[in-house]
Amino acid sequence: MNQDQLDMLIAEATAVRERAHAPYSGYLVGAAVLTADGRVFAGCNVENASYGLSICAERSAVAAAVAAGCRTFSAIAVVTASHPPATPCGACRQVLAEFGDFPVILANVGGEWRTTTVGELLPAAFLPSALEPRP
Repeated sequence: MNQDQLDMLIAEATAVRERAHAPYSGYLVGAAVLTADGRVFAGCNVENASYGLSICAERSAVAAAVAAGCRTFSAIAVVTASHPPATPCGACRQVLAEFGDFPVILANVGGEWRTTTVGELLPAAFLPSALEPRP
């Protein structure tokens, strides 16, 4: 991923973050996933009065990409207001691992960012290969 792609991904995640529905926590999160074919799908967190029904930005972005037929990701950017930039929750880490080990850009609205990977965020993930039939 080059610098222009990184900047664009952070910008997309920052923009969609402003559309998050977070009336209970006030914690706005935006995510943008870059697919192998160069498309970008964005998602934001959507909270619900029944808290367990809330959806995170990362899973929202992945769902949008999958709905469009994309299943190979090159990177994802996650933007919050946290200092330092926040990492995805455990559920989001597991969902990301379903699609491989790719760069995860953690950024905040103050312009800080760092790059990690799905594998670094979730070592020893439960992967599809664990479901393969055993002889």
